Amino acid sequence: MRFDIAKSGSGLVYEIRNIVNVANRLKQSGVEVIWENIGDPVQKGEKVPAWMRAILTELINEDHSFGYSPTKGMEATRQFLAERVNRRGKVQITPEDIIFFNGLGDAIARAYSAIRVDARIIMPEPTYSTHLLAEVHHASFPPNTYRMNPYCDWSPDVNELERKVKSHKAIVGILVINPDNPTGYVYPEETLRRIVEIARSYDLFIIFDETYHQIIYNGKKTVPLSDIIGEVPGISMKGISKEFPWPGSRCGWMEVYNAERDETFSRYIDAILNQKMSEVCSTTLPQMAIPRIMDHPEYQRYLDERVQHYEKLSNIAYKILKDLPYVMVNRTCGAFYMTVVFNDAVLNGRQHLKIKQDDIRAYIEKLVAEPIEFDKRFVYYLLGATGICVIPLTSFFTDLPGFRMTLLDRDEAKFEKVVRVLAEKIVAYVESAR
Repeated sequence: MRFDIAKSGSGLVYEIRNIVNVANRLKQSGVEVIWENIGDPVQKGEKVPAWMRAILTELINEDHSFGYSPTKGMEATRQFLAERVNRRGKVQITPEDIIFFNGLGDAIARAYSAIRVDARIIMPEPTYSTHLLAEVHHASFPPNTYRMNPYCDWSPDVNELERKVKSHKAIVGILVINPDNPTGYVYPEETLRRIVEIARSYDLFIIFDETYHQIIYNGKKTVPLSDIIGEVPGISMKGISKEFPWPGSRCGWMEVYNAERDETFSRYIDAILNQKMSEVCSTTLPQMAIPRIMDHPEYQRYLDERVQHYEKLSNIAYKILKDLPYVMVNRTCGAFYMTVVFNDAVLNGRQHLKIKQDDIRAYIEKLVAEPIEFDKRFVYYLLGATGICVIPLTSFFTDLPGFRMTLLDRDEAKFEKVVRVLAEKIVAYVESAR
């Protein structure tokens, strides 16, 4: 090429997918990989029920499911979703306040890229990788964060959030992920109301990622943004990939609240929509399926059964790991992830796990030969020794070493066995350098 055409990167990678390259290399050597890296219920054995398949079959037989949708999305579906919000009576929206995207990854990318490069969104730490990467790529600087405290059930440090909002004038918005990914924390209503009040006091807008809002258990309760936002401008991000579950649909949407109350925020939403127009529209078939699936008499029962299963796995994992030396865990109460944190100064660069197969051991040792985060080093050794594929916690923009695993396996006995192997290998790894 005439000159280097690749745009300089941030140095960050999407580790949730990046580690698949390592795992696939091990599969070539005969390793059976246990995928705990990504929140795909279907991959972990979730069966799409017959009634849901029947709805999709009906839609495929309708010619207009193959055509373009309007840029904002199918009118009937947006009307359906607006009515669901309005029935709660806390805030009123119209179908025009809803914009569909090709998955929430698309929505997140558009939301951050439409912001001026000198304006910033403050986000939780650790934070979900897609938000992190979108914010870093838009501003070309590390993100501003408020900490989630693992020693206080992963609750956010709201005082830190307010101090940073007050002192950093470039912050224009606050991100909340509720239930949280990667920690599984469920925000109580009083905490959410305080965050909304901070946004109101400092003239900010709010983004709530509510992907997992229907997946809450262990007696926890929360409220959607629409219940508490009042007159503050904001966006709720929702989707069907986890709730139906249909991750391959790539179907998510924004619900925009109070755009008419703030001219600057309204221009921002217009900028997002103008970007969306450049790709014409989002996928039509999944949008058309939403009202028919959500209104089906079996839908709530099906969702409740899945949530109960995640609760069981949450408690199985917590019971096994809670008293383990060297790590700290909290009981997951929302979404379907568990995050394990290594205690301070537990990890170092001398630890290892025994890997029987020579070529795999050589491959892993090559990966860890270069300076890498200590938790990533553990993750690579765990993968090589057991085939269990988890994600290093430092990949979620935190200096806390640890890892994230899923709570998705449909086979409870198999899941318990995996967690017991994890527990055994955590101890063996830490003690290997003694």
